[in-house]
Amino acid sequence: VQLQASGGGAVQAGESLRLSCLAAGNIFLVNTMGWYRQAPGEQRSLVATITNTGAATYADSVKGRFTISRDNKNTVHLQMNSLKAEDTAVYYCKLTVLNSNVWGQGTLVTVSS
Repeated sequence: VQLQASGGGAVQAGESLRLSCLAAGNIFLVNTMGWYRQAPGEQRSLVATITNTGAATYADSVKGRFTISRDNKNTVHLQMNSLKAEDTAVYYCKLTVLNSNVWGQGTLVTVSS
């Protein structure tokens, strides 16, 4: 399985971006897909996850601004509204099946104030 992330870019504070991640290949029906981010000099941290049944979790810092969704079992999106400078980071998509994780290549989001 390979994850292909897209949608990053440079925006002004207050604007929106939509990230997408496609899991190419056959994946087990029961799984969780999610987005994590890593800012310069910081550790990678959770942004949002969503299970195959649609149950979503969010980091406190993005609640009310970001929305994670799935088109099907293979594609996950992250709608990011009201972006802030502190949202600047490389965003990574992750697929978790049982105890195995697969990471995407990362996409850069830059928010200028």
